[in-house]
Amino acid sequence: MIDFYSWTTPNGRKVSIMLEECGLPYETHAINIMQDEQFAPEFLEISPNNKIPAIVDRETGTTLMESGAILLYLAKKTGKFLPSDEAGYWKVMEWLMWQMGGFGPMLGQAHHFVHFNPDKAPYATERYKKEARRLYGVLDRQLADNDYVAGDYSIADMAIWPWASRFEWQDVDLNDFPSVKRWYLDVAARPAVQRGYQVPKDMGPIPMP
Repeated sequence: MIDFYSWTTPNGRKVSIMLEECGLPYETHAINIMQDEQFAPEFLEISPNNKIPAIVDRETGTTLMESGAILLYLAKKTGKFLPSDEAGYWKVMEWLMWQMGGFGPMLGQAHHFVHFNPDKAPYATERYKKEARRLYGVLDRQLADNDYVAGDYSIADMAIWPWASRFEWQDVDLNDFPSVKRWYLDVAARPAVQRGYQVPKDMGPIPMP
């Protein structure tokens, strides 16, 4: 059993989707970041950075924060969604790190300056809108010749897709990126993705382009 601490964010949904895809039993503990529950002392013991998601594996006693580390741990634990061959492994790692270092952080800034605080900081608004489109262009070129980001469906797709699911917050039209749109819809049609999207609570249908 996995204790899963999360909220309705792209980083949280990476892990809930992976848990559903792997079929691992888990218990969800909602951490409402809008009410600062991530700063509670008991959560700090699990996640020293006061960020969701985090897990506790009751079987091994392992406690982990950081969504990328959790995805890798679950992939190693189950032997799923991470290639065992050297070339395939590093291709997934490459795109997982791309998400962790670029696609997530930059789109997170777009959420602040484009969605929540539009046009109040013109330089930031323009910067992050432009960077969002650049990153979608990188992803579109990669998906032009690949069904999934790193070959077969993997934790790289699970890491990237939830951030793409907030395309409206980023002022991005997926119709401008046809390969991303095709991939986005394919991933969204997976039953485990549909279930994982609604953890820890139902936020309505998956956004569609």
